[in-house]
Amino acid sequence: MTGLVAIPIIPGVNCEHDVAHAVRIAGGRSAFIHHTDRALPAETGAVYIPGGFAYGDYLRAGAIARFTPVVEAVARAAADGMPVLGVCNGFQVLCEAGLLPGALARNVGVRFLCQDVHVRLETAGTPASHRLKAGNVLRIPINHGEGCFTAPAEVLDLLETRNQILVRYCAADGTVDPADPVSNPNGSLRAIAGVTNPSGNVAGMMPHPERACEAILGSADGRPIVESLVHAAQSAPAPQSAGAGGR
Repeated sequence: MTGLVAIPIIPGVNCEHDVAHAVRIAGGRSAFIHHTDRALPAETGAVYIPGGFAYGDYLRAGAIARFTPVVEAVARAAADGMPVLGVCNGFQVLCEAGLLPGALARNVGVRFLCQDVHVRLETAGTPASHRLKAGNVLRIPINHGEGCFTAPAEVLDLLETRNQILVRYCAADGTVDPADPVSNPNGSLRAIAGVTNPSGNVAGMMPHPERACEAILGSADGRPIVESLVHAAQSAPAPQSAGAGGR
């Protein structure tokens, strides 16, 4: 049986309960796994790496967490095609682990940002976006100090041509202007707010969809992203490596 969304808990992560609640209201089930776990539960169908400040974000955000046994287990499962979504610190961890291209640097202005932003969906059809359509504009909160997406120009060009840009920061009407400090508050290159790997099964984004899953929170725009991952978890067979190894 598959369908479980595994939620890794790494010391310093603080959004795991938000993610578990979002998965539940999206119709899924989840389980916490820990940084020392060397394998995912056998019934795992997807992984959602939550936000926070793993290991205090010492050195760089995600730079220490990438070496944990659980991230190594996630990397093996991702190589087998398992859907993986990393949000905020989870995105940073995936970049540091080499599972996603690019890096997250200090926000322009070196200020911690905690606010709602608008993002435009660029790539539909992935495990994290198939409940949405390209061009959909979502209002989702950010909460980060190192959220400025950066990569060499040739990598950015590849992301464009290979449809690996998941979401971009934009104005409320969907207009994208990377030079606009209002719509692109952290200064991300080409206003990139999230990307995927070449096969699309691994995705990362800085805005928190799990914090925008209910109207009472001010927006339910993030719910289709969580629903997409839950549906992908329920639809895909668990790779063999998910249950391999031990703690």
